[in-house]
Amino acid sequence: MLTDQIISAKSMPTLPHKTVSLTVNEKHCTLEVLPWVSLLDALREDLDLTGTKKGCDHGQCGACTVICDGKRILSCLTLAVMKNGSEITTIEGVATGGELHPLQKAFIEHDAFQCGYCTPGQICSAIGMFQEGKALTRAEVKELMSGNLCRCGANTNIIDAIMEVKAQMSHE
Repeated sequence: MLTDQIISAKSMPTLPHKTVSLTVNEKHCTLEVLPWVSLLDALREDLDLTGTKKGCDHGQCGACTVICDGKRILSCLTLAVMKNGSEITTIEGVATGGELHPLQKAFIEHDAFQCGYCTPGQICSAIGMFQEGKALTRAEVKELMSGNLCRCGANTNIIDAIMEVKAQMSHE
């Protein structure tokens, strides 16, 4: 029986890997992935960037949010091959030179995370929202952040942190 399984595995055709070039957190990388591998899995499994969280794996919780070419995307719903040539920023890439991003500082100051599981997606989503030039009011920020769920009840603190950084940015 075991011999039959080995023989049938050897007779399977080679799976069609695709070459994907990405710039992730300002570093160029080339991956060989199967065409159905999500960007989330490529980041976590192939590049060992585990800051981006795998939550619902259905695009409903936002834990997997990353910034792609200046816009926020759900990496669990995005195939890695779809983003060939793109620039990706994960939570590991938002701090610069050892200095936390202002949103990371604001999240700490406002106690905007409890379990911290959604925090990377929340921060990437807020940065993407700023880069997209959206959300002028607190109500708009709440609406545009509604795709990122906090199950611990820190949502009010998250919005406070985002509004603080937004106010700082408008004075610059």
